[in-house]
Amino acid sequence: MIRLQNSRKPKAHDRSGAAIVEFALVVPLLLVIVMGTIEASTMIYLKQTLHIAAYEAARTALVPKTTVSMVETTARRILDDRRVRDTTITVTPNNFPAAAVSTWITVRVDAPSNSNFAVPLLFFRNKTISGSCTMMKEY
Repeated sequence: MIRLQNSRKPKAHDRSGAAIVEFALVVPLLLVIVMGTIEASTMIYLKQTLHIAAYEAARTALVPKTTVSMVETTARRILDDRRVRDTTITVTPNNFPAAAVSTWITVRVDAPSNSNFAVPLLFFRNKTISGSCTMMKEY
C-alpha cells in the first residue's frame, strides 16, 4: 500500500508574512495619495479664498469716494478671517478714484503656498497662488 504524504491545508497564519509584505508595498502609495489629496484640497481652498478677497475688494473699489487703502482693508479682513499669511494685494490702476467711467479696475491677491500650509508640501512647494477680479467703474 502506498502511503500519501501528509497533505494539509494551509492555515491562516501561514500567510501572515505575505500580508506584511503586501502592506509594506501599499502603505507608501496610500500615504502619497492621502497627502496629495489633503494638499490639493488646501490649495484649492487657498485659491478660492484669494478669489473671494479680490472680488470683495473690487466691489469696494466701485463705491464712490473709495481709496486704495479701503480696498486693501476689505481684502485683508477676509484674508485674516481665513488665516491666509504673507499676501500681496495689487490694485490696478492705482489711482482708480480719479479714473474715467468705464475704466477696468483689477484687484489681484497673491499668497505663497509655503507659508499657508502646516505640513511640508509635496506638490505645491515654492508656488505662488493668486486670485484676481476685474470690474468696470460705473460712477
